[in-house]
Amino acid sequence: MKNFNELFSGYNFTLTEGQIKENVKTLIDNLYENTDRPSNIKELFGHIEITSLNTTDNEDKIVSLVEKINALDEEFPEMGKPAAICVYPAWVETVKNTLTEDVNITTVIGFPSAQTFIETKVAETGLSLMAGANEIDMVISVGKFLQGNYEEVFEEIQEIKLSCRDAKLKVILEAGLYPTPQDLYKACILAMEAGADYIKTSTGKDAVASLYNAYVMCRAINDFHEKTGVKVGFKAAGGIVTTQDALLYLTVVKGVLGEDWVNPTDFRIGASRLANNILTAVTKEEVKYF
Repeated sequence: MKNFNELFSGYNFTLTEGQIKENVKTLIDNLYENTDRPSNIKELFGHIEITSLNTTDNEDKIVSLVEKINALDEEFPEMGKPAAICVYPAWVETVKNTLTEDVNITTVIGFPSAQTFIETKVAETGLSLMAGANEIDMVISVGKFLQGNYEEVFEEIQEIKLSCRDAKLKVILEAGLYPTPQDLYKACILAMEAGADYIKTSTGKDAVASLYNAYVMCRAINDFHEKTGVKVGFKAAGGIVTTQDALLYLTVVKGVLGEDWVNPTDFRIGASRLANNILTAVTKEEVKYF
């Protein structure tokens, strides 16, 4: 059995909510002006995971979405490609059969609340990989974590990571649900110690995360990297709609993690409406492509 008291005691994060807010304000005051540039807005498109996680999704809608990604070079030759397309497991095969571009295929398991059997999550992971996914976004069992059942949460992430084989595993923390910044920080450390390749802010279906949550998560990534040498990615998701929203998250990533994380491999944004707003900002014309 892993000694979680020993694990958590190896990290020292004592900032209050007030101090976190002040630190984020300082980062924005010092860095945002230089971040809010047309070149950065354009580059952010390559960090996006074009996402469709709707109850109304069907084959026609998913095929249409993928065909728009396929046609991006023709429609917007200056933009490049998004980092990934993210859909429910039922539509992974449809994406795989329709996609002609070199774009990652992401799916979600235990979504959106993690309130199902571990066997179901492992099966979802395996079936999704067989269908063509190469990135898995799992939801952490927040309720069990808040109960202090760290061992079970840890082992669940480990088991799903093992099931991922060569696919990347992103652990969704639902960052807005933790009573204190220290609770969120501990959840980050636990997830990364269990093998997460990325930690992700939220599903967008529950308490949407904030820039302050992102700051805590990036601090955890930085501290984990300093201690272990392992580089874990960061994914922001839920309520990121405007280019300003995206640039603010970019500012936090730059300010806490540095330029080494500012690439489509280590920094992702899960969004749908954001893509249109970036296209609008770059082309200077209103775009409703996605």
